[in-house]
Amino acid sequence: MPNGKVSDLITVTIPLFFAKTPQAFVDIAGFFQSAKEGFPNLKELAKILWKYPESKASLQMLKEMRSPASFSTCQYYSIHAFYFINKEGRRQAIKYEWVPDAGLSMLEKREVAEHSPEYLEEEMEKRLKEGPVGFKLNIQIGGENDPTDDPTTAWSEDKQVITIGHLMISKKLEVCKDTLLFDPTNIPEGIECSEDRILHFRHSAYAVSYERRINNQ
Repeated sequence: MPNGKVSDLITVTIPLFFAKTPQAFVDIAGFFQSAKEGFPNLKELAKILWKYPESKASLQMLKEMRSPASFSTCQYYSIHAFYFINKEGRRQAIKYEWVPDAGLSMLEKREVAEHSPEYLEEEMEKRLKEGPVGFKLNIQIGGENDPTDDPTTAWSEDKQVITIGHLMISKKLEVCKDTLLFDPTNIPEGIECSEDRILHFRHSAYAVSYERRINNQ
């Protein structure tokens, strides 16, 4: 930031999250962990969807999602809502999105099979040697009926979108991943976290993860 402080603007490649409460987060994450050990248990999946029907939309997005051709050709979403506060104290709900200058580009399944497991990192390093990678920073303006406390529900499609900044990535930084801590609640003056319980849960969960990584080095 201009004053030397740091703010973490964390985004992912789908606009919805799969849980709106910490308990749902834990239960669904547990299902994903068990699914890694073999073919997903369809009965357990049915139980999850029955218990947390709000998760269906994002899980369907994940199912239909194609692999990106590059980190630089994805659109990224904050999932959570935040509030911008003006000098008079008026609050406006917003969500962030990064829109790639290079446009969107995805791969077919057969194309993914032809790439190495590290192809995204390799492609990004090659691309940066040819020049900077850019993204527009947009904010979606929340309307009266757009929820600020539920990351599993999409905002209205006719929402206003404003470009407020631009990011240029010019080089790869060599850092130790185990020492990094990104916190979506680390925000500057003039911005406030919404009532989203998952947003605040991530603050606590990421702190625990960071401590474990540091202590296990």
